[in-house]
Amino acid sequence: MDVSSALMGLIIVTVDALVIFRILQSKADTLAKFFWIVVVLLLPILGAVIWWFFGPK
Repeated sequence: MDVSSALMGLIIVTVDALVIFRILQSKADTLAKFFWIVVVLLLPILGAVIWWFFGPK
């Protein structure tokens, strides 16, 4: 594993952690939060982008 792929992995994990934190802080109901967290965990990059555009504000 080279440095660039390790750095990219770290960035993805950090972004996903921040998105999950924001999901948990949102005013959405528990089921919606659960759904969004599953989406972000299953689709790390795409899930974060989808949440950014379509998630609760």
